[in-house]
Amino acid sequence: MKDAVLYIHGKGGCAAECEHYRPLFPGYEVIGLDYHTFLPWETGTEIRDAVTKLKEKFENIILIANSIGAFFSMNAGIDGMIEKAWFISPIVDMEKLITDMMRWANVTEAELEARGVIHTSFGEDLSWNYLRYARSHPIRWTAPTRILYGNRDNLTPFETIRDFAKKHHAALTVMEGGEHWFHTEEQMRFLDGWILGK
Repeated sequence: MKDAVLYIHGKGGCAAECEHYRPLFPGYEVIGLDYHTFLPWETGTEIRDAVTKLKEKFENIILIANSIGAFFSMNAGIDGMIEKAWFISPIVDMEKLITDMMRWANVTEAELEARGVIHTSFGEDLSWNYLRYARSHPIRWTAPTRILYGNRDNLTPFETIRDFAKKHHAALTVMEGGEHWFHTEEQMRFLDGWILGK
């Protein structure tokens, strides 16, 4: 029975991104999940169902999750089913991110509650139900975890990622000059070295 690596992409990504990780895990089955929902209470179910099926075939599962994919994964209740997790630019405090976006869009809580959903000029929809969910479902995560964070991440302040790592006993690696989206040649080389322990 081979071990598996499950890759969960971030917003705008796709399961095919898992191909990047295949050479880094020789001897592993590397699988990308294309989830079809984008709300944590729905996507968490998709991820949990996928991991449950993988556990029927694989003894150990390593999770690699990117950005909101990490948030969805942590809301899926899968930490007891995976061996360890590697998070790239994870969203670890969704309530703060939503309230930050509300501030950027000059939207008050009363407005959001009254309207339910508000479209913003920067392309994100603000949702009252999403904010309520984030507040009523604090992250509980127990799997051994490593985090890669770019010090130029424009979505998650360093203090937020540092506090999350400390609370969840996660190893935190910071790339100077790294962004929320790791995509340049230099950033991907750093990411690969982080995974390989170089």
